[in-house]
Amino acid sequence: MIFNELEKKPGARFLFILACLVVIVYGLQFAAPILLPSALALFLAVLSLPVMAWLVNHRIPSGLATLITVLVNVAVIGLFILLASPSVAELQTNLDGYVIKLQERWSDWMTWIENSTGFDISDYLMVSIVDPGAVVDIARGIMGRIAQFLSTTFVVFLIMAFMLSEATVFPKKFRYILGVRGGDEDRFTKIATEIQSYLGIKTVVSLVTGLVLGIWAYALDLDFPVLLGMIAFFLNYIPTVGSIIAAIPAVLLSVILYGTLGHAIVVAGGYIFVNMVVGNIIEPRWMGRSLGLSTLVVILSLLFWGWAWGPLGALLSVPLTVGVKILLENTEDLRWAAILLDKGPPPDTTSVSDTVRADI
Repeated sequence: MIFNELEKKPGARFLFILACLVVIVYGLQFAAPILLPSALALFLAVLSLPVMAWLVNHRIPSGLATLITVLVNVAVIGLFILLASPSVAELQTNLDGYVIKLQERWSDWMTWIENSTGFDISDYLMVSIVDPGAVVDIARGIMGRIAQFLSTTFVVFLIMAFMLSEATVFPKKFRYILGVRGGDEDRFTKIATEIQSYLGIKTVVSLVTGLVLGIWAYALDLDFPVLLGMIAFFLNYIPTVGSIIAAIPAVLLSVILYGTLGHAIVVAGGYIFVNMVVGNIIEPRWMGRSLGLSTLVVILSLLFWGWAWGPLGALLSVPLTVGVKILLENTEDLRWAAILLDKGPPPDTTSVSDTVRADI
């Protein structure tokens, strides 16, 4: 009865949908302690599913295959933590010294600009306005929240183990629920395959990006090349904005250690070159079709998931949004929303605009 009335009143329907969205948004933020570990576990489970499938296909029992897959994930993440821990500990020790050096570099640059131009820039752009200490406080807060979340890794791996154990059962459940409607089953299979393909390719490309940029930082004699490479690896999941954020620590270290504009430009140039080659050439060709999001959607999803779930939510923002986009693409009545999220116009837009210009 209520829905029939809403169909007759578009304004009331719009307000009803808006109210539902508000409830969902605040529900996501309120349930973050539960949903964030579950999302991260789902992310790892999707990436690990090919390993488990390979083990099962080689006649290893599903329970043992699940255990081996979880142990492989534990080993990989443990290796990341083992590599990053010395750099993070040394960085925390040297942060105060880096802040002092950065303030000295900033003062020297302001003095040089004033002597070169004769313009008293210090009245307009002071160290207190561009406060390096604020950047350091933000970095400490992010590292603290990530370290706090790592204490829940046991819960993440436990949820992932149950997800993997159910992976062999869910297809049978879908067949039973859908009955003879094989088209729906094919659609679910297509959605799962596309999400798995995107996350797998993105992970490999991010790994290559982090490795190359870590070597680049080592070649330019920057401190913490392993940590810089890992930052580039994780932030490569965020297109466009992620590469810019990943370059900031490297450029700041260049300024602190060397204080020359040329060295900082070389560092930034390497980051720009690697991300242009990877993001514009390698990744699109490997994926075979564009699963990209518009730049506006990337920024909005980064802000939204960062607000809802913190730094790890921002890190997972684009994979989560791409997953939602794939779901929308494979749902007939919601495909228009996927077009709004997509990068670039739909295929028919160009031909229609050309026809209009020809008629004019």
